[in-house]
Amino acid sequence: MEPIYPKLILDALATVRYPGNGKNIVELGMVEDDIRIDGNTVSFSLIFDKPTDPFVKSVVKAAETAITTFISPEVDIKGRIAAKFRNSGPAPKPENPLPGVKNIIGVSSGKGGVGKSTVASNLAVALARLGYKVGLLDADIFGPSVPKMFGVEDEPLYMEKVGGQDYIVPIERYGVKLLSIGLLMERDAPALWRGAMASRALNQLITQGMWGDLDYFLIDMPPGTSDIHLTLVQTLAITGVIIISTPQEVALADARKGIGMFTDDKVNVPVLGIVENMAWFTPAAHPDERYYIFGRDGAVELARRLKVKLLAQIPIVGSICEGGDSGEPIALRESITGEAFMTLGRAVVEAVDERNDSLPATSKVETHS
Repeated sequence: MEPIYPKLILDALATVRYPGNGKNIVELGMVEDDIRIDGNTVSFSLIFDKPTDPFVKSVVKAAETAITTFISPEVDIKGRIAAKFRNSGPAPKPENPLPGVKNIIGVSSGKGGVGKSTVASNLAVALARLGYKVGLLDADIFGPSVPKMFGVEDEPLYMEKVGGQDYIVPIERYGVKLLSIGLLMERDAPALWRGAMASRALNQLITQGMWGDLDYFLIDMPPGTSDIHLTLVQTLAITGVIIISTPQEVALADARKGIGMFTDDKVNVPVLGIVENMAWFTPAAHPDERYYIFGRDGAVELARRLKVKLLAQIPIVGSICEGGDSGEPIALRESITGEAFMTLGRAVVEAVDERNDSLPATSKVETHS
């Protein structure tokens, strides 16, 4: 593909007519002077008079088509044209608050104590090690543990102004972009938040986080079913969810409820699969030995009965806890457990690809007053 430069872009955009008067958008001064070119990725803004302009979507779509038609179909432009408005009135909310994110994956559990955050953290690291661009949002309002697991508890958050809007800059560690509710609180303070306040804080981390381009955006959800889950599915079109459970019957019963919530007709988020955590205990000195202290293959049987994928079985090894406590997820290490999380990462990539090939894009849950 030939190099792209601003004049090529402007020449292509000069073929786009504004339906209101038939003049081209370059002649009308609608192309903002903010064209950015990074290889074959192009982004810029179009300026309209007011948010209520009925031609916003059609002009943006026509501009995308002009770029791929007159420059190259390989140009990465879809979703990268921002609409700005001369009128000082409020702009409409974007349909997609994360336009640079390809796949949004919820990591959920029916109950606490099954290692959901450990799995979410190590899965994020595993995907980064596989070469993907990864973000991790710790949305566990009442027990945010991701800062501890990545060793960023005392890291300050910074804001950056882009286009007159303040954005929160995620912390980057081990190739993963991180934001957590825990980073907005005092380190040892309890989360005494009402549901509405927690939902607003979570929405801010999603819509005002400078997430950029990501292949996978993981959300460590709170355990159980709550209004936080509703906030998430109303804010984002979630590609799919991963359910974490141990082999215990009490955990499996709650896992079934969690699956039922996401597959309910009103929510309709695909379940990518189940991860059986704490599947067995393996002594570090005897890696070939297995002790099934929480029961055997409970989640395997649940996956079979519900006709969902079993993505992985993760054993209990003391180094998992040590890694989380020290801020170095076990997926960074070459070990039995580290390889188990790498296997999970590969299984998730395969499950997401299969889901995207066979199902339509997920829609956000609509609210009705």
